[in-house]
Amino acid sequence: MGSVLDTSVRLLRLLALLPSRATWSGPDLAERLGVTTRTIRNDVERLRLLGYEVRSAPGTAGGYRLGSGAALPPLLLDDEEAAVVAVSLRAAATGSITGVEEAARRALVKLDTVLPARLRARADAMRTAVASAPVGGPAVDARVLSDIASAVAARTGLRLEYRAHDGTTTSRAIEPYRLVHVGRRWYLLAFDLGRDDWRTFRLDRLRLRTPGGPGFTPRPVPGGDAVAYVVRGVGSIAWAHPARVRLHAPASVVAERLAPEAGVLVDDGPDACVLETGGTSLAHLAGFLLSLDVDLTVLDPPELAETLARVGVRAARSAGAGYPGSGSAEGAPGSDADGHAG
Repeated sequence: MGSVLDTSVRLLRLLALLPSRATWSGPDLAERLGVTTRTIRNDVERLRLLGYEVRSAPGTAGGYRLGSGAALPPLLLDDEEAAVVAVSLRAAATGSITGVEEAARRALVKLDTVLPARLRARADAMRTAVASAPVGGPAVDARVLSDIASAVAARTGLRLEYRAHDGTTTSRAIEPYRLVHVGRRWYLLAFDLGRDDWRTFRLDRLRLRTPGGPGFTPRPVPGGDAVAYVVRGVGSIAWAHPARVRLHAPASVVAERLAPEAGVLVDDGPDACVLETGGTSLAHLAGFLLSLDVDLTVLDPPELAETLARVGVRAARSAGAGYPGSGSAEGAPGSDADGHAG
């Protein structure tokens, strides 16, 4: 009985060791487990019989590494990983992807039944301590998300029906490039074969058709950044008043104050960056930019600089006579001689 138990414990330890490195040599594993290399070879065969894909290569540069098998064997998670998985599953159960909620709940029930008491208490503490606001926005079907992701990975074309914002529906043949999650929505960046140009599609407005398209060689995305391209494209539609401003602070500092959908941020030297953004009105846009609490210079449009100058005068006037520069447009805070916010 003792030898069987020793073997089981050793297999679990071996299974925990294998993912921690890209490749393990037989002697290294034998030393860590206190056994011979022959025992390691036998234990590897036992793991393979249990459904684990343990790959091996001979020679001095060879060794063992854990691959992904066709079967789904039991997972070994450390304390931190188990707690994170539990919290992530609870978040998925209330997310914006339809079809995953029930699967997440089933997986969570299974995980809760095998968690040790100390980890169950830790996961429950995180669950009760964390509250999330409703995601809002349109939900996306999990199967659609999965099918598109598979096509992106396999570099296989897709055929779809797409409903535009005005309600018209068109048939498209596309080469899918990347799925992008911005704010409360999912988008697909793809090359539209019929229009011979790049397009961004909202996933909640498309319906996949079968069969799909042929394989393709991915084209270089304009600018080389899929997220920036999608945010810029979405903004050009959503923003009635697009704008470009230079913020006099490092991009790393400004990024902490911006939501992903707020715009595209580009480095402009070590102490500045350029933000491409927009708003429903110039006044709304001016308020948003001032809320960043960073000195700025308007690059485009000129009307935004004029709006910021008026806001500065109004703010100074509201502060009263004791405020430096109050009652004078030339001395208004946040404005330079050119009328640009600075």
